[in-house]
Amino acid sequence: MIGHFPVPTSFLHRRLFSLTLAVALCAGICCHAQNNPASKPAANPEPDVLVLSNGDTLHGKLVSEMAGKVTFHSDPLGNVSLGWDKIEELRTSRKFAVLNDKIKLRGKKQARQIPMGTLEVAGQAVTVHPDNAAAEAPIPVKSAQFILDPAEMDKQLNHEPGFLSGWNGAATAGATLVKETQNQYTVSGGIGLVRIVPTVSWLHPRDRTSLDFTGSFGKITQPAYASGTATVPAVVTKSAIYHADAERDEYFSPRFFALGQTAFDHNFGQDLDLQQIYGGGFGWTALKTPKQEADLKGTIQYEKQQFITGTATGSQNLIGSTFAASYVLHLKLFTYTQGLSFIPAYNNTRAYSTNETNNLAFPAYKRLSFSLGTLDSYLNNPPASLPPTQRNSFQFTMGLSYLFKSNY
Repeated sequence: MIGHFPVPTSFLHRRLFSLTLAVALCAGICCHAQNNPASKPAANPEPDVLVLSNGDTLHGKLVSEMAGKVTFHSDPLGNVSLGWDKIEELRTSRKFAVLNDKIKLRGKKQARQIPMGTLEVAGQAVTVHPDNAAAEAPIPVKSAQFILDPAEMDKQLNHEPGFLSGWNGAATAGATLVKETQNQYTVSGGIGLVRIVPTVSWLHPRDRTSLDFTGSFGKITQPAYASGTATVPAVVTKSAIYHADAERDEYFSPRFFALGQTAFDHNFGQDLDLQQIYGGGFGWTALKTPKQEADLKGTIQYEKQQFITGTATGSQNLIGSTFAASYVLHLKLFTYTQGLSFIPAYNNTRAYSTNETNNLAFPAYKRLSFSLGTLDSYLNNPPASLPPTQRNSFQFTMGLSYLFKSNY
């Protein structure tokens, strides 16, 4: 149509022609946008409806359901958590995935068995209405272990968090300072991190990575002083205990896994400069509930011990094992963690050691907690020295902890 317009020759006519043409094009574009359904903003979905057993009705959106606790968001009330016994009816306009106790999720193939669609809850049963298909058979609410958004399920099943995401754990720090006839100070701290993939409890783990470090350093100083005509030199007593380890677990089943580990220890009081361990083996989760977990592990490893007394007499290479047990208990008032390990050497039966760690963390404020911990270690083969080196070392720590929580 533009080609049939006469082309004006004067400057004023050309400006008027350009302005008229621009207005016509804008009008055409606006008309096309109004008639194009794809350009219209999507209508807001209908709110989900929750009817309580006392007859009250809430409008909002279902967030999730986990282990019998339903979380529903209503603008006036925020997030509300209820048990199924408090709910008379529930209807959703959005799709949800329902994981019942008959579906064992161990991979992506089993995900196809998960019913997905809008939900209707009535008579203590969940009915799923898929798109373009007949409704699924009702699922008793006691069997519907998890109800969640399909996008969250896809993220956990088909994707993995980046290396810096998905970590949980705590960092602890404490200090003691005394100034009197003797000057004394002690600093202690530690950090423990665990990353389990997938990061949710409703999927079986594929792998687990853990990192730990604990340390304590202190000095007691007796200043020099004069005694008659003689001068008594200053005396410095030092203490230093460090432990670091890392472990990677790969799961063959929900409770059986292969592992690789490394550990490093320094204990000035036991004349141990550095003990290095590199090994691999297998583990088994003997107990696993929402509140507690216990693991048993066994490895074959290379171990090198270096003592402060000198290289010629204070170093040895060992082939041995680590037999370990770990236990975690989560309660409302505290979290208790315990670790036990026995480390024998097969090419030198006298060169064995044992360790026990205990930690109690009491929630204080938000992510802060107060913690108490012990580290008890026994080294059977310290080198002969004067004064005699004690084989047993015990450490008690007390401090403030900050919790790290996964944001994946």
